[in-house]
Amino acid sequence: MLDQVLTLFEIAPDYDLDIMQPNQSLSDITSNILNKMECVLDDFEPDIMLVHGDTTTTFTASLAGFYKKIFVGHVEAGLRTGDIYSPWPEEANRKLTSVIANFHFSPTQKSKENLINENVDSTNIEVTGNTVIDAMMMVLRKIESNHNLRNRLERILHEYGFARLDRKFILITGHRRENFGDGFLNICAAINELALNNPNVEFVYPVHLNSNVERPAREILSNIPNVTLIEPLQYEVFIYLMSKSYLILTDSGGIQEEAPSLGKPVLVMRDTTERPEAIEAGTVKLVGSNKKMIVQSAQELIDNQSEYKKMSHAHNPFGDGSAAKKIVESL
Repeated sequence: MLDQVLTLFEIAPDYDLDIMQPNQSLSDITSNILNKMECVLDDFEPDIMLVHGDTTTTFTASLAGFYKKIFVGHVEAGLRTGDIYSPWPEEANRKLTSVIANFHFSPTQKSKENLINENVDSTNIEVTGNTVIDAMMMVLRKIESNHNLRNRLERILHEYGFARLDRKFILITGHRRENFGDGFLNICAAINELALNNPNVEFVYPVHLNSNVERPAREILSNIPNVTLIEPLQYEVFIYLMSKSYLILTDSGGIQEEAPSLGKPVLVMRDTTERPEAIEAGTVKLVGSNKKMIVQSAQELIDNQSEYKKMSHAHNPFGDGSAAKKIVESL
């Protein structure tokens, strides 16, 4: 899933920690990264290490840098829900990284204020916007300016099993650990009900490879005519699919930032969000993993055009595509 992104952005890693194992625990991931990052840092001896976002890699790599007294810069710093268990373990990963980091690159003023409230020195915080917007805009410019590329992306989607870009379709993503178990069963049951109630609407779900996601998705959704389950998509293809969608159901964080630039309403299948700016902008609504709430909210956006237009106005509080430049200038 990572290799195709590195290829797209022409990045050739010098090191591969090679830790992926089926169903590994957070303890396995943390200990393996910490041990292997120590070797990388001994070999490379950087002056500054940049980490991004809220993954277990982000926190553990920061800790490895701290143990070596290497300065850490945190990209996408300061996002908070206020609930250390939601999203889990991402909220804790962010907070722990903020304690270690020397430089904090926040996407919004609100995320900067979160850090100041946690006694981070304001002189070490830069509001930059988010690099996810830079990446998306870079890819969209390529797609919009290249007819052959658009044709190729449509062929790829056709090969994956989805060839209905000309119809109204809802894009679904889901992979959060906090939803494993009953949460994903509820999400899949909601998609099932929505699909059966709306036979003229297509539903496309690039299913994450984690067995806790893939198993319930395929068991509940495989035999519904207007639901298409496909393998995870390359980033370029996914951005194109997102740009063509009518509505997005997700538990992802990044999509909450990307979709406003595309004018796509987002229903977030989580109980909390570390991106309240999107809710305030009116482009995102929290629906949790509650089947009834998901179905009601999605159905309203399918049936009620005025409500849809209210959510689909393209306003992005997460930056204008210049975050990377600002981070480089700051460094």
